[in-house]
Amino acid sequence: MNRNGGKQMLLSMTNVNKFYNGNQILKDINLTIDENDRIGLIGVNGCGKTTLLRLITGKEDPDRFTEEDGIISFASKTNIGYLEQMGALDNENTVIEEMKGVFSELYAVSDRMKELEKLMAENPVDYEKLSGEYAQKSSYYEANDGYNIKVKIKTILNGMGFTEDLFDRVISSFSGGEKTRLAIAKLLLENPNILILDEPTNHLDFRTVMWLEDYLKDYKGALLIVSHDRYFLDKTVTSICEIENTVLTRYKGNYTNFTKLKAEAVTRQQKEYELQQKEIAKMEDYVARNMARASTSKSAKSRVKALDKMERIEKPNTYHKAAKLEFTFAMDPPQEVLKVKDIDVSVGFGDDRRTLVDGLSFEVRRGEKLAVIGDNGIGKSSLLKVIQEKLPHKGKVIWAANVKISYFDQEAANINRMNTVFEEIHSRYPLLSDLEVRNLLGRVRLVGENVFKQAGVVSGGERCKLCFAIMMMEHGNVLILDEPTNHLDLQTKEVLEDALERFEGTIIYVSHDRYLLNRISTRILEITANGTESYAGGFDDYMKAKNAREQAAAEAVTAAKQEQLRKEYAEKKEKAFKTKEQRNIDAKNRQRIRDIEKQMEELQKEQETLESELTDEKVLADYNLMNEKCMRINEIKELSNELFDEWAELSETLQ
Repeated sequence: MNRNGGKQMLLSMTNVNKFYNGNQILKDINLTIDENDRIGLIGVNGCGKTTLLRLITGKEDPDRFTEEDGIISFASKTNIGYLEQMGALDNENTVIEEMKGVFSELYAVSDRMKELEKLMAENPVDYEKLSGEYAQKSSYYEANDGYNIKVKIKTILNGMGFTEDLFDRVISSFSGGEKTRLAIAKLLLENPNILILDEPTNHLDFRTVMWLEDYLKDYKGALLIVSHDRYFLDKTVTSICEIENTVLTRYKGNYTNFTKLKAEAVTRQQKEYELQQKEIAKMEDYVARNMARASTSKSAKSRVKALDKMERIEKPNTYHKAAKLEFTFAMDPPQEVLKVKDIDVSVGFGDDRRTLVDGLSFEVRRGEKLAVIGDNGIGKSSLLKVIQEKLPHKGKVIWAANVKISYFDQEAANINRMNTVFEEIHSRYPLLSDLEVRNLLGRVRLVGENVFKQAGVVSGGERCKLCFAIMMMEHGNVLILDEPTNHLDLQTKEVLEDALERFEGTIIYVSHDRYLLNRISTRILEITANGTESYAGGFDDYMKAKNAREQAAAEAVTAAKQEQLRKEYAEKKEKAFKTKEQRNIDAKNRQRIRDIEKQMEELQKEQETLESELTDEKVLADYNLMNEKCMRINEIKELSNELFDEWAELSETLQ
């Protein structure tokens, strides 16, 4: 069935319901997935996202009460790829064997083609029959892109962080996170027309996540992505499906647009609810005053019927009551808050001590919100401990006077896990009354039985909230945070970001959350094995500056190569003797070289102009115009590469 301007429906869910132990998890779910849809699926933990995925993939059936409800239908060509379905990798296989298994049918066709080639050479009598089969197999192999299998495998494995030296490693030797990345790679090679990814960025570094974002932009099938990575959702999806209070609502746009539309919808529903409640109260009051009177009882009864028929507007409920975080302090430190000079970041002790980075130096000023980023294992968390003198180190760490640090440890190592949540607060602040402790915990939405559970038993997100409650009581003017959003749901992430954005003190933090990095950072400090690089602004500013540096470095290399070729040409020109014919050819080649250089210069100027225009708000607001300019930039890059190759070949002929 074709719908929506020719887009074909792949999956349709109509009035789908699901109950567990008498509790309704999903209510009257209606969802259509068309080809090329890009859908983000969000909702609080336990809202039913996994249940919905299990219904879509056929692992569970909907609860049906009539023939019209609980219908899940698929187009004949629909095939679904789900990370859990692909998660069972064969641990005995090597990486390359596992990836080649995706194309086993095409490899069988290739083997048969080789067999037919041999038979045709050996049996001329049967040549016509064999050549017919060969042509059929060859056509099928080519139509299914069989000649590019190796390129596909290498491209996707490299993109997911597996270099060629790992291709022959046995899968059982990889970590759990690495196996997850391999499962994603295999799923991408499967190329289903509905690709379901459940928290795909959990085990990926920045480089791999950004590669995956770029890959998914050009993915030919539909995407259904469950993720708490809001930046990833912004880059990959064009609609958001939110499950809230058993109901699924679909919003156009990416995650950032969803937050605006959701806020508008809640405000609108709240107004409609309040107006209806006033009308209901007015009608009920009339009924109460007039039902007993003979002269007005008929009118009152009609209002009773109207009330019974009225479709009641539900009071809006945004997830759950939000936590309320506020970090305050009483005393400002001096402008120069921190000076770090020539420190090392090391792990281990004694003979096992290993230096990750040596000679780090940087400064932090009052009011800065400094994000520390770098590859996994580079020593970011260790750096936060070094500047607090929690780890031994070389070099100097100098804090200004009047600095009071409040530290969020992603492992919550400073929490006594044997204490209950209530006891942990009370042991730190014994002068607080029980009511004051409960009120503090209530502010971070630690309520009910969770207050009396051991800190080691509650969920990671609840433990984070306990840490935030403690930090609010510490009143630090410098917050040091190590991956503060790792265990938080989307709503609490946003509450935390609001609090950090309002905080007027200094923040030094480590995070892989690009949405957080983009929203609150005033500066990004990237740690590499060679030292540090500082970038002003948030994550987008960092990427823009980093790309500009890399482009400038690439251009410098190209310029150096060109200069070297010119020198070599000049040297050989002096020594070489050329015939008149050769000199004529050389003259034409030199003219062509000049033409190429002029054309490359013009293309470079056009590229710079286009890249400048990409930052224009009008261009950013016009997807088609932005896409057109991006395509032209890619065309320029390809043409420039072709011209440079021609330039190099012509230069060699003049040597």
